[in-house]
Amino acid sequence: MFMKKIIILTGSELRHVFFRKFIALSDDIKIINSYCEKPEKDSQTTVSTQNNYVLRTKHFINREQSEKDFFELFIDNVSDNSRPIFLLKGDINSSSYIEAIIKAKPDLLVAYGCSIIKEPLVSAFKGRVLNIHLGLSPYYRGSGTNYWPLVNGEPEYVGATFMHLDSGIDTGEIIHQTRPRIIWGDTPAQIGNRLIADMAFACREIIRHFDVLKRMPPPPKPAKELVYKKKDFSEASVEILYDNFASGLVEKYLFEKKILCDKVPIICNPAITNKESL
Repeated sequence: MFMKKIIILTGSELRHVFFRKFIALSDDIKIINSYCEKPEKDSQTTVSTQNNYVLRTKHFINREQSEKDFFELFIDNVSDNSRPIFLLKGDINSSSYIEAIIKAKPDLLVAYGCSIIKEPLVSAFKGRVLNIHLGLSPYYRGSGTNYWPLVNGEPEYVGATFMHLDSGIDTGEIIHQTRPRIIWGDTPAQIGNRLIADMAFACREIIRHFDVLKRMPPPPKPAKELVYKKKDFSEASVEILYDNFASGLVEKYLFEKKILCDKVPIICNPAITNKESL
């Protein structure tokens, strides 16, 4: 297996830093550059400008602390071989960065947590852009695709989807999917961050085996396909989320896990090992 040369297109929050630094540790993967977009303003700041934002603010504080608990020690003690370049949100589609990315001739682009990638990057790397979507497509689409399943009492719909990038939004051909390893006593943030850690592990294997991955049949069209927008994120939804956890959502899921997950089939590429199966 020869050295894979990749470019990562990502964000700049702790989960994104963890992801690029973890991938960069691989001896058989060379990161030419990581383009890291800085948000214009974070979600907590946006919510704080609205009326009645206490529960949402607490939710973001919990999520931020959980990210520190999961990733900060690793980030602070591992060398950064990911060659980060920091830019503003949306600038990944500017002509200067597009020209630099194309000129670098990577074997693969890996997109996780960046702006929507537009032309001409999509065409320039057709079939060679690995898009990571936190959520299980096509069941939940849009914003908060791992938040809303928990609000709706459906942990079996939480996961990560690896797909080829196309011109749509999270509509590309699916390569592989994975679910989180949910454990007794988990909070929403712990479920999400453990999923991100395992997602990075699976992504490394996909990059390594990208040229020999088996093409997978598309998932059956689901009976329901839910699409949420950022404006749907409300105080009421956060209250429902934490009420669900207080009422034993995790325990119920663990007792009925096989039955629940069998009703929500996902794509598992035989070339990839999920952490959940180890």
